[in-house]
Amino acid sequence: MPSQQGTSFLPEEDLLNSILNELKRTVREYTTATTEASCPAIRRMFSELTAETLQMQGDLYQLIERQKQYPASVPTAIKADVDKQLQAMQQTSQATRDFTAQRTSGLESYSHTPNVASHPTNVQPGH
Repeated sequence: MPSQQGTSFLPEEDLLNSILNELKRTVREYTTATTEASCPAIRRMFSELTAETLQMQGDLYQLIERQKQYPASVPTAIKADVDKQLQAMQQTSQATRDFTAQRTSGLESYSHTPNVASHPTNVQPGH
């Protein structure tokens, strides 16, 4: 059974979207590898691969968009919804900072107790 686009096993639109999705997945994997790498050379390699893959993904997206293969009606975010999400994230961030500060504020009392008695200073005032 012939496909819609010559000898391809998938219509071109489906094939391009599959490749685009694979590039997005690859970027996520490279990003994870970058953050997990302890060797600077490996980290740099994955950073470069991430940048190159992002470039390919962007180029492919532009091609798909030029061919009008994305839906004409892409939902846009309503500013009020974005602001609401931003406010929620800011509140979560503040709560996290407050929690951390609360849990670490008394750590000084758990510090090491000196193993020698306190001794008077060797320097006498005015001498």
